[in-house]
Amino acid sequence: MATGLASAALFADSVAALGGAGRRKPSFGALKPSLGSRQLTSRKSLRIEATVLKDEEQKVVVEGTLNLKGFPDDNDEAGSQKVSDDSLGAVMERGVIKLEQTINIFLTDTVIQILDTMYHDREYPRFFVLETIARVPYFAFMSVLHMYETFGWWRAADYLKVHFAESWNEMHHLLIMEELGGNSWWFDRFLAQHIAVFYYFMTVFMYILSPRMAYHFSECVESHAYETYDKFLKSHGDVLKQTPAPEVAVKYYTGGDLYLFDEFQTSRVPLSRRPVIENLYDVFWNIREDEGEHCKTMKACQTPGSIRSPHTLVEDELDDVADCVSSKTG
Repeated sequence: MATGLASAALFADSVAALGGAGRRKPSFGALKPSLGSRQLTSRKSLRIEATVLKDEEQKVVVEGTLNLKGFPDDNDEAGSQKVSDDSLGAVMERGVIKLEQTINIFLTDTVIQILDTMYHDREYPRFFVLETIARVPYFAFMSVLHMYETFGWWRAADYLKVHFAESWNEMHHLLIMEELGGNSWWFDRFLAQHIAVFYYFMTVFMYILSPRMAYHFSECVESHAYETYDKFLKSHGDVLKQTPAPEVAVKYYTGGDLYLFDEFQTSRVPLSRRPVIENLYDVFWNIREDEGEHCKTMKACQTPGSIRSPHTLVEDELDDVADCVSSKTG
């Protein structure tokens, strides 16, 4: 292949030398054995129309079908072909994205309708099922990412870190629902567990096939969770404000190490959100806000390489400041 490229380069140089300094380099496909004036005249036609103007001035109007580019350039043809290919690729990608999102929305709406029918008057069991399912995608994401890293295909430490923090947050949502009695029925536990197993393998397959599609599906799930808790707060706000908060919620949101609490909120600066828990209303208000943060993160993940750990970003900024200070003092 290298020999062929060298031959093509030598051939192009010889053609340019034969053409002279005033002639553009012809394309290889358009080159003929002889380039006489008759051929050039046949390719470029001029029609000159003379019109006599006032004050005896003469103006020559040239209307031509002259091809100003002369011979077609290989680079121009290649550029046009590349633009055409890029446009076609963009159209196809938009079509694939539309198809993926249509499938995700259909699946999400179907599951929501089933759960609405089964749990229309049982709020805490419904939340227990939702939270059991909600943390599954993060397990699936981490499983696939660990596999990629083990095989040496791809390494994304920040993605693993953020997804683990998301699963940690969803686990505490689940503990809160269990303390509220959402898992008291055997049927609810059976349903949630079996849906979670199916959802795990579905998400693993989807994430391998199209990470963008898997992240969008999780965005749909988290968006539904946000809307569900928002409606619950509006319809049961007065009762919730008179109900004490579960102990597990108080410990998670106000006590201990909140490093992982900051970690899953990729749209926020660490330490910028510190919940105050005084009653059950505050608990569900913060759970709703958590789901909103998950939704933002899942949306950002659909753009490859856009996710960074919030703490990593802060550390990078501190390193930049330290470098700046050391350079000035040095």
